[in-house]
Amino acid sequence: MSIYTEDIKKTMVKKMVGPYGKSAASLALEVGIAQSTLSRWLREYGNITTMKKNNKLKNQWTALEIYQAILEYESLSEEEKGAYLRKKGLYSSDIKKWKKEILEALTTENKLKKYRKDPRDKKIKKLEKELQRKEKALAEAAALLVLKKKADAIWGDKEDD
Repeated sequence: MSIYTEDIKKTMVKKMVGPYGKSAASLALEVGIAQSTLSRWLREYGNITTMKKNNKLKNQWTALEIYQAILEYESLSEEEKGAYLRKKGLYSSDIKKWKKEILEALTTENKLKKYRKDPRDKKIKKLEKELQRKEKALAEAAALLVLKKKADAIWGDKEDD
């Protein structure tokens, strides 16, 4: 059993991924490493070696970079899209996946906003209830004053006597 360095493993995986990647079987014939070994390396290191031109991993793109990449991609013609993807080291499936994730995040956020309660809502509700109670008390006091004035007008003021 041969022991291969991490560099050799990653180099072989890089040859299998990307727009011009070779199959594990054809690379096995070329370099003399078993196809099953190359396939295992591809499973283990495949997501690590799928890189942008500036050696940035796909999973290290910021949200802004992803958004800009989607906008740039969508603004291109069909011929230009392929060149753009090769230049960035991406696949069209990456763009589709990112678009789907963004849309899901936006719809999920909107759904959560409906159910998420603001911590101030409880205090607002309490204050509104207190205000309603005070308005009722004020209306009652006003009604009593009006009745007192009417009673005084009808029977006269006790202080007049």
